[in-house]
Amino acid sequence: MTASYAASIETSKGRRFEEAAPTFRSEYQRDRDRIIHSTGFRRLEYKTQVFVNHEGDLYRTRLTHSIEVSQIARSISRTLGLNEDLTEAIALAHDLGHTPFGHAGQDALNACMKPFGGFEHNLQSLRVVDHLENKYADFDGLNLTFETREGILKHCALSHAKALGDVGQRFLDKTQPSLEGQLTNIADLVAYNNHDIDDGIRSGLITVEQLRDTDLFSQHFDQVKWKYPDLDENRSVHETIRRMIGEQVADLINTSKAKIEEAGIQTINDVRAHPEKLICFSEEMFSQSRLMKKFLRENLYFHHQVYRMTRKAHQIIESLFDAFINDVRLLPPEHQIYAKAAQLSGGEVDYARVVADYIAGMTDRFAIKEYERLFNMSNSLL
Repeated sequence: MTASYAASIETSKGRRFEEAAPTFRSEYQRDRDRIIHSTGFRRLEYKTQVFVNHEGDLYRTRLTHSIEVSQIARSISRTLGLNEDLTEAIALAHDLGHTPFGHAGQDALNACMKPFGGFEHNLQSLRVVDHLENKYADFDGLNLTFETREGILKHCALSHAKALGDVGQRFLDKTQPSLEGQLTNIADLVAYNNHDIDDGIRSGLITVEQLRDTDLFSQHFDQVKWKYPDLDENRSVHETIRRMIGEQVADLINTSKAKIEEAGIQTINDVRAHPEKLICFSEEMFSQSRLMKKFLRENLYFHHQVYRMTRKAHQIIESLFDAFINDVRLLPPEHQIYAKAAQLSGGEVDYARVVADYIAGMTDRFAIKEYERLFNMSNSLL
C-alpha cells in the first residue's frame, strides 16, 4: 500500500502527448517497459562504469549498474510506501544519456561542446527519452510521464532549465522532485560506491588493507573476520559489501521516515513545497559515504591504470568530435540527414548537438571502431 505522499496516477501531470490509458498495467509500468525496450537501454551493456568493457567480463557496466540501482531503490521505495513502479522506471533510465567510457567520455565531450552549450549526461538522458528514441508512430521519444522525466533530471543549470519547460520549472521555482526521484538519486550513490569497491578489489587496483582505512568498510570487514575467521578473502569482501549496503539502506529508511514525519508531509504537493530534500542519510552516514567516495576517487578512479584509459578515452572522443564537426560527410547517412537539417534550422550549435548525440549514443567498442576506421591508415574497416 502506497503512502498518501507517494506519486500516483491520480496526481500525475501526465504525458507530453496524450495517449489512451494502458489496460493491464499502470502508467508508470508502461514507462518502465518502454525504457527496457529502448535502444539506449540496450547500449548500456557495452558502456563503461569504471572499467572499459573489454577489460573483463565480470566488471560492472552501465547496464548492470542501472539494474543494481533499481534493486536498491525498489526495496527502499516499498518500505517507505512510495510508488515502486515509478522508482524502478527512473532508476533504469537515469544513465541512458551516458557517453562511452563513463565519466571520462562525458568530460571529453563536454569540453568539445563548450562553445555550443556544453554536454551533461543527465540532460542527455532526458534528451534520449524525449527526442532521440524514434520507434513510435505518433511521437518522437518515449513519451514518458512527467514524474519519470522529472526523476531522470536530477540536476540542471538555470540556463538549461528555462528551455526544458515543465520538467525544468522546479529548478526555477526551487521546489523539490517527488520522493521517488529523490530516492533514486541516493540509491545511485549507494550502488556505485559499493560495487566499485567490489570491482576495484577484483581488478587488483585497490586492496582490502587500503580500504580498512575507511570506517565504513573496516567496521564491517572486522565483524566478518571475527565471525568467520577462516573465510577466504573473496567471500569476506562480498559479505562486507552486503553488510555495508544493508547499513546504508537502513540508515536511509530510518532517517527519511523521521524527516517525513517531522515535516508533517501528507501529499506530493507537500513534498514539492518542502524547502529541502526529505530522502537522505543521517549526518554520520552521509559523512562516511562522502569519505568512501573520496577514497575511491583518489585510489581507484585516479589510479594510473584507470587514468591511462581515461586519457585514451579523451583522445578518441575529441578526435571523433573534431572529425565530424568539420566534415558532415563522415557521419553515417542517417545522421547526415539530421545534421544537415540542424545546420539549416539552427546553425552550428544545433549541428554540434547532433554530432554530440551520435557520439554519446556510442558504446565503448563502437567508439573504438569508429576511431580506427577514421584514423588507422592500415585498417580496412568501412
